[in-house]
Amino acid sequence: MAKQPMLKFVQVERDMPEKRNSDTRRTDYNEIYAEFAKAKAEEQASRCSQCGVPYCQTHCPLHNNIPDWLMLTATGRLEEAYLTSQATNTFPEICGRICPQDRLCEGNCVIEQSGHGTVTIGSVEKYITDTAWENGWVKPVVPAVERSESVGIIGAGPGGLAAADRLRQAGIQVTVYDRHDRAGGLLTYGIPGFKLEKDVVMRRVEQLKASGVEIVQNCNVGEDMSFDDLRSKHSAIIIATGVYKSRDLAGPGAGNDGIVKAIDYLTCSNRRNMGDTVAEFDSGELDASGKKVVVIGGGDTAMDCVRTAIRQGAESVKCLYRRDRANMPGSQRETQNAEEEGVIFEWLAAPKGFTGDSNVDGVMVQKMRLGQPDASGRQSPEVIEGADYVEPADLVIKALGFEPEDLPTLWNTDELEVTRWGTVLADFTTGKTKLDGVYAVGDIVRGASLVVWAIKDGRDCADAIIADLNASASVAAE
Repeated sequence: MAKQPMLKFVQVERDMPEKRNSDTRRTDYNEIYAEFAKAKAEEQASRCSQCGVPYCQTHCPLHNNIPDWLMLTATGRLEEAYLTSQATNTFPEICGRICPQDRLCEGNCVIEQSGHGTVTIGSVEKYITDTAWENGWVKPVVPAVERSESVGIIGAGPGGLAAADRLRQAGIQVTVYDRHDRAGGLLTYGIPGFKLEKDVVMRRVEQLKASGVEIVQNCNVGEDMSFDDLRSKHSAIIIATGVYKSRDLAGPGAGNDGIVKAIDYLTCSNRRNMGDTVAEFDSGELDASGKKVVVIGGGDTAMDCVRTAIRQGAESVKCLYRRDRANMPGSQRETQNAEEEGVIFEWLAAPKGFTGDSNVDGVMVQKMRLGQPDASGRQSPEVIEGADYVEPADLVIKALGFEPEDLPTLWNTDELEVTRWGTVLADFTTGKTKLDGVYAVGDIVRGASLVVWAIKDGRDCADAIIADLNASASVAAE
């Protein structure tokens, strides 16, 4: 009888890829986790219980066929595992690195709920696709038939690129317009290299170009090209700009020098690490070296900022968050990594202002306690009177989340409808807006969210466009 390759979670303990020593990793921007070896990947994949109702798959926004590719990995059928993974996810090696698996697939693993420790889904996903790249299994799209219709995509982030890939599979001509000098959006400029090394992103970009996707860089819609011109040029338009307008802070001293936006800080660091000359870094404005750094916020962007400041050689790095650890929105795994690297977290602490004449030299902090739940179900923070203090700071980084830009005004397109939050009003399933032939995906529809949701939106929108173009072609043929 053949040996059972799965259900080994009782005999085999959960194991993650080896994590580099914190003293070593804080000196560079390389990814902190090593790659699984073949035997270890097969061993960890074999822990999957192959349950009848796979909650890991249900709680993945892309509904990846996780049990299937875990079984294929456990039995050494890696190329099939890659093809299964790629069938539902445009960028599995990227999701394997940056998805908050502890809140999605792994956090809902059945054997985790039974006390045996989750299957290390993200690490296996990363291993499968990295192995596929090494073996030449990842190939450019070659559509069976080229079509005459074209789609213009505004934004070369994960949502736009996922849509581009899907459209090219159907033979549709695709042009992506992006304001930056490199494609990838936040994958390139927002997420630090210690979570996602940039060659991982760039090889996907090159694969898309080899598939026939045209990417127009340094193109700011509304300035270099009008939105109406784009609409007249293409059969359909996808708005995939993301949200990059930083939420601000009020209070005394809020305009002092040394108080910067998280997106500016992270973009500067990523550009410099890719070899660019960045004046704001060279001047010291966005360089944390030798400074007392305070980061305000508790999400994944805040974790990226604190860990970047450590690598820049900050004298100290503290993170202020107005709720406690259990209620923070960021990944608990990233918080642990930050603590290992020397970041100090000040829970239940919120800024009320800043000290310093023209340059910031401190944050005025209010201590908080958690009161009654708010509309989201989380306990609302309340100020503890008389417990204020000043936290010394030479550099303050605001990581309070992002809001959409005013696209109707920027693009002189008042007929583009937005919600009361400023996001583009679009159908969540298809991405259709009320403008004929105009669709929208990702954060510009959802608000600031996860990369995996942007990928799902891009794929779903592409499928809707293909269906609409097919329907139009059918009517025209009658």
